Amino acid sequence: MYQFVPIFFLISLSFTLTLSYPTPQTLNLRPQYYNPKLPLPSTLSSSKKFEGSSDLVHLNYHMGPVLSSPINIYLVWYGKWAQSQKQLIKDFILSISTVDKTSGSPMVSDWWRTVSLYTDQTGGNISRKVGIAGEYSDHVYSQGNHLTRLTMQQVIANAVKSGPFAVNHKNGIYLILSSDDVTVQDFCRAVCGFHYFTFPSMVGYTLPYAWVGNSAKQCPGMCAYPFAVPGYVNGAGAPKALVPPNGDVGVDGMISVIGHELAEVASNPLVNAWYAGEDPTAPTEIADLCLGLYGSGGGGGYMGQVMRDGAGRTFNMNGRSKRRFLVQWIWNPVLKACSGPNALD
Repeated sequence: MYQFVPIFFLISLSFTLTLSYPTPQTLNLRPQYYNPKLPLPSTLSSSKKFEGSSDLVHLNYHMGPVLSSPINIYLVWYGKWAQSQKQLIKDFILSISTVDKTSGSPMVSDWWRTVSLYTDQTGGNISRKVGIAGEYSDHVYSQGNHLTRLTMQQVIANAVKSGPFAVNHKNGIYLILSSDDVTVQDFCRAVCGFHYFTFPSMVGYTLPYAWVGNSAKQCPGMCAYPFAVPGYVNGAGAPKALVPPNGDVGVDGMISVIGHELAEVASNPLVNAWYAGEDPTAPTEIADLCLGLYGSGGGGGYMGQVMRDGAGRTFNMNGRSKRRFLVQWIWNPVLKACSGPNALD
């Protein structure tokens, strides 16, 4: 689950909270490297849990399945979405399995390689093949402008029963993406995204699913981090937001949350596989352990070494169609630390 950790960052970049639709960016062969300062609040700064320390992490395997077969993602677009926004999200998902050397390194597919290190009890690794198997648009807001965890399952049930989605128990992820005018239970208050599984009484089947919302109009300072700052942070010397790589604060902010949730669904689809802690109802999963870390040198208030192009757009990995993305790191079970493809060591 992607929970909001309020953090502030001290870099000198100008920012106006203006949304524009994303367009692919051309490759800049000489990006500038930098490590923005992101001081953690006092409630978290005393613990190294959110800095990728191995000292306090006890990640265990609980004998459940992982998604070891080629992964099929079924997209549910809930609400009104611009085609350009849909394409940006799909480009990220399709970049997981795309090795496009013309886009430059590091690549999104390299980032997923860390996820694929996790295995099930047979030794089968999480699949490195991830594709989009279907799309379903609920532009009529069938469950209204407010979703709960139960009404989300009804949305999935509608997609399955109406025919566009197959019932895929073994290697499917049903991903609900809500538009910026849809409120969601616990959204902006406690979570930016989450994953679980459907109930047979609601959907007819037990299917792994995840939800991520567009926070652009509701809480960009919480869930579109680091491309927006909380509204209460203002005044002279206040931290400034980073510039999103594709020009859309809300959707660029969603990308990292989507990556977070996909990594956790793949490694813990039925909430009985990989997680830390003893309570499966509140597990600390492989992306939770690295929340807020994006590069080498992260921790102690820093997000880590990332890149920015000549226009000041911040990113740490490349994708298909010359796209660029900023995606958080993942806990590496071999290194026993957070890691990512843009690591400098």
